[in-house]
Amino acid sequence: MAMAESVIDVGVLVGSLRRESVNRQVAQAIVGLAPGRLSFHEIPLGELPMYNGDLEGSRPEAVTRFADAVRRCDAIFVVMPEYNRSLPAVLKNAIDWGSKPQPENVWLDKPIGMTGISPGVIGTAAGQQHLRQVLGVLGAAVVGGEAYLTNRPGLFLPDGRLEASTEDFLRGYVLRFADFAEKLCVKEDR
Repeated sequence: MAMAESVIDVGVLVGSLRRESVNRQVAQAIVGLAPGRLSFHEIPLGELPMYNGDLEGSRPEAVTRFADAVRRCDAIFVVMPEYNRSLPAVLKNAIDWGSKPQPENVWLDKPIGMTGISPGVIGTAAGQQHLRQVLGVLGAAVVGGEAYLTNRPGLFLPDGRLEASTEDFLRGYVLRFADFAEKLCVKEDR
């Protein structure tokens, strides 16, 4: 990205394979809240085989497509559930494939934002902490601040939007992410 007023291409990773995932609904809501300088598209995770170091030399086609898609993005936005106080296996698997082989780590210096929704009172706090730890080891640039959501009655309106206070909260986080990604993209001339 050569100019600050350019559109930032954001790949979205939804850490759930469920068709009707509330995290997918949150991802869709975020797209509607985001400023025009962000352009979102989902990068699917469902076709990736489980990570196996024996396959690194002859990467499966799905892995190559995934890594190329992440590499082409200016930034990544993760929307994930929390399973057993950690990140979902499908997301960890994608991160592992994207980090290998080491010289081709697609996460290095990549601006990343994250949120997630779960039924617990602390939302996806523990899972996001694990995700931050993993991405930190890989050299990703994760935006500061936290965006945890608790799934509760009335959170989603009949038209699929989020209720007003949650929309306002997420809009603020997405704007912070946009500013963060824009600074890094211009600095790195992605």
